[in-house]
Amino acid sequence: MIEVEHLSKHYGSSTAIDDVTFSVKPGEILGFLGPNGAGKTTTMRILTGYLPASGGTARVAGFDVHDDSMAVRQRIGYLPETPPLYPDMTVEAFLYFVARLKHVAAGDRSTRVASAMQRCNLLDKRGVLIRKLSKGFRQRVGIAQAIVHDPAVIILDEPTVGLDPRQIIDVRNLIRSLAGEHTIILSTHILPEVSVTCDRVTIINQGRVVATNTPDQLVAQLTGGLGYDLEIEGDGEQVRQALQDLAPVQSVQIVPAEGQARQHLQITTEGPEDPGREIAALVVGAGLGLYEMRRRQVSLEDVFLQLTTTESAASDALEDGEAIAPESQEEAIASEVPSPEAPLADEDPSSPDITT
Repeated sequence: MIEVEHLSKHYGSSTAIDDVTFSVKPGEILGFLGPNGAGKTTTMRILTGYLPASGGTARVAGFDVHDDSMAVRQRIGYLPETPPLYPDMTVEAFLYFVARLKHVAAGDRSTRVASAMQRCNLLDKRGVLIRKLSKGFRQRVGIAQAIVHDPAVIILDEPTVGLDPRQIIDVRNLIRSLAGEHTIILSTHILPEVSVTCDRVTIINQGRVVATNTPDQLVAQLTGGLGYDLEIEGDGEQVRQALQDLAPVQSVQIVPAEGQARQHLQITTEGPEDPGREIAALVVGAGLGLYEMRRRQVSLEDVFLQLTTTESAASDALEDGEAIAPESQEEAIASEVPSPEAPLADEDPSSPDITT
């Protein structure tokens, strides 16, 4: 559904993205991750037609982003980090306006608007002014405007930023419900959200793609840090060598707890074998008190940090390169979305009043 090949973008002597290549299958949710200044926003701007590339190609639903820009835009729903909403319009009137703007046929608008409101749980807010909505509901309206024309591809930039935990769960469930029918690119800094939401992950750093895989496979590739943390009562030296002799155990570190008779054992393991049962048996068999035993596993955050930890000077240079883009994300949107008072083609007199 989305094919990006050797994409690059230069601002003078600075490079925002360089030789970026990845793909997204139909119906898939791709998590697009990277530190600030890595090139995520630049890539998304190019995919949505807001920014031309300096080199390479990008195709959406079979259409080239450069050669068939309007065809691509018709097939994309885009939610920037700050949703482009008109606060003095009601939810329903705004969605009708967007549907007309996106050339939804007059006979289909009522159905498409009702469907978008239902999927985003906005039916009971249809007559409420957008400025009176909470941030969570404004995010829902932003997603509704992105899907009201039933696009093949949806691109979401930080859709849960600033939301409370309950709202994050609601938006996360909404995104998951869109999978299958739509191909989704999700850019976010909330890594646990990626783990439970995305089918695959692409990590970009300093303008280059450094990893693409499923969250589980990315974690499996990083074995350092696997092991167990134990809290015991007694002398850990009694079992250190026995623990060290277990085949999967790589190292055993004893950390005394100040002012306590207990000690902490940090055991690092490698390989697919899980020596948890043997570790517990050795500690208990040595007559030591076992108060806590916790399995330590690598997380997607560990993978992200390992792949994106670079020299600060290089990172700063890249951030400067992306910062001099000719227009901000919001300015780009403003240039594409006219005022709701502007005349539109194909007026539908049966549509709700969109000037209130």
